[in-house]
Amino acid sequence: MTSRLPGALSFRPAPAGHADSDGKSGAARSPLAPVPRHRRRSMLALGVVLAGLGALAGAWVFASFSHRVEVLALTQNVAVGAPVTPADLAPVAISAGSGVKTIPARQEEEVTGLVAAVGLRAGTLLVPADLTSALVPGAGQQLVPLALKSDQLPASGLVPGDRVLVVPTPGAAGQPASGTAVPAQDVPATVYRVAGPDQNGNVVVDLLVAAGQGPPVAEQASTGQVALVVTPRRS
Repeated sequence: MTSRLPGALSFRPAPAGHADSDGKSGAARSPLAPVPRHRRRSMLALGVVLAGLGALAGAWVFASFSHRVEVLALTQNVAVGAPVTPADLAPVAISAGSGVKTIPARQEEEVTGLVAAVGLRAGTLLVPADLTSALVPGAGQQLVPLALKSDQLPASGLVPGDRVLVVPTPGAAGQPASGTAVPAQDVPATVYRVAGPDQNGNVVVDLLVAAGQGPPVAEQASTGQVALVVTPRRS
C-alpha cells in the first residue's frame, strides 16, 4: 500500500478518448504535416549557396586587410621647386592594387633631395609625377621675384605654370621713371611660384624668364610700373 502525503494531488493518465478541458479529444489531434521533399531540397541548396557567399565575403575582407603595402605620404606642404626632405615624408599602409601610382616607403632615400614639380599638400600620397630632378632655374633661364600689388595682378589670380607677359606701364605723368632701363618689349615669362599677400598686401611672384631678361625686368618691377598679362597655356 502506497502512502500519500496529506494534501498531495494524484495525477492519473486520461483514458483514451477522454476529452481535455477544452472539450477536444487528445486522440483526435493530428501531427504536423511533413515538409515536402522538393522544398527541403530547395532550402538545403539555398543554405549551401549562402554559406558559400559568406565564405567568399570573408576571404575578400581578409585579403583586403592582410595584403597592404607601405607607401610614402606628405606630412607637410612642400612648395613647387623646393627639395623634398625626410621631414616631409612618412610611410602609410594602403591596400595593394589600389590602382594609384605610388612610391614604396623603402625608396625614401632615393626620393629625398628631389625637387617638387608641383605644390605638394600634406596628407596626400606621393606619386612619381610629383617629383623632378631638374633644378630651377634651368640652363638658359633666370628667376626674377616680383612684389606686386593686387591691381597689378589678374583678379582670378596666378598659379604655377601660368604663362604671362611682363608689361611696363607708364608713370603718373604717362612717362617711364627716369633712369630706368625699360625692356625693349614685353617679356614672356612663366610663373614659378606665388606667395602672399604679406602684411603690406604684396604678392610675391617668382617668374622664369630667358637669360638676359632678368635684370631689366627686376629693375622695371622695382619702380612699381609693371603689370602681368596672362597668355594661353601651351598644350
